[in-house]
Amino acid sequence: MLTATRTSKVPFQKTGQMKDTLNMEESIINPTDTMQIVEFPHDGVKAYFTTANTTEENMHDVFDRVSAEMAERGAKIAFQYLFGGRQFYPQAVSAIKQLDWPLTLLHGDACSGSTITGTQFIALSGTDLHPVMDGDRKVGNWYDTEDARYCLLGDIRADDLTLGREEQARAVFEKMENLLKQADMVFTDIARTWIYLNNLLEWYDEFNVVRTQFFKERGTFEKMVPASTGIGAGSAAGEEMVCALWAVKPKHDGVKVFAVPSPLQCPALDYKSSFARAVEIDQPGSRLLTISGTASIEPGGKTVHLDDCEKQIGLTMEVVHEILKSRGMDWGDTSRAIAYFKNFDEAHLLAEYCTKNNLPELPVAISHADVCRHDLLFEIELDAVKAN
Repeated sequence: MLTATRTSKVPFQKTGQMKDTLNMEESIINPTDTMQIVEFPHDGVKAYFTTANTTEENMHDVFDRVSAEMAERGAKIAFQYLFGGRQFYPQAVSAIKQLDWPLTLLHGDACSGSTITGTQFIALSGTDLHPVMDGDRKVGNWYDTEDARYCLLGDIRADDLTLGREEQARAVFEKMENLLKQADMVFTDIARTWIYLNNLLEWYDEFNVVRTQFFKERGTFEKMVPASTGIGAGSAAGEEMVCALWAVKPKHDGVKVFAVPSPLQCPALDYKSSFARAVEIDQPGSRLLTISGTASIEPGGKTVHLDDCEKQIGLTMEVVHEILKSRGMDWGDTSRAIAYFKNFDEAHLLAEYCTKNNLPELPVAISHADVCRHDLLFEIELDAVKAN
């Protein structure tokens, strides 16, 4: 039987063994000495979503503690995000005793790059992870359950960084398709993408043309458009585009993968941006809802609350909450989230909003980055999991 989702807040201790404690009544933003682990059992497999604040000074300690926690659970790390300056990539790699998963470092367009702000991990137990290789670089894994095949890939980028922006974007989509072949999957099996564009605000419209054309060629619009996040950020390699994806290939009709609309917003397709507001994976015993990057956009598709980050946060969180409620979920079902701020000094406004509105403590990583419009100051993506 599937047990309920379990959220643990793990203190970072100077010495001795770490112990799990349950505490969901504090600020949305984790104290610097804790990490949150959300355990999600599904179909004989356990997924662990870990969110931790980290800095360049305590990076080694944080990574060691995450590794120890996952080893104690018999879980293998499959994916990692690190938010901060690209110059910290060598230090991050050296902080991991044996890097056996894709590490995607995101240096936001709006970020000076002088700090590290947080990290997220996804780990799995109860199944074999099969590597997906880009040459000699491991970019992810695929794994099987009784109900479906899953593939989680990250740090996907073009091979030739001398190509122009649109050419690199096309090359990345082609690479996504080719990498999925290693898992016997196709492009239209993709349920979720994360797309990071260097200097996004200079060429987001041109990128959308490339994406839409590729989707047309692959029949994506006839099947399901993935949920997606589009953020202004580069990785350690300095490419124009880096991305991650999550693909699902059901093994029987009891697994449903479908787009979920936003009750308070129009479809993004209405303004020529090819992504779904959210996607749900409904399988026997459990459901996972992945909500795209969401911002202060009104039903007609226009940005609202210009130059007011506090009000943009308020509307954005209302939009996300309505999507959750439409699927019988609530804030307490959150497994991971990333909040993106154009002005990092305004990050405290999210914690204040959550305190004022009595939200539980959420596993949120904070990133300093541009959102997909000049006038958007805040965006949040969020995943939620629930037992049927």
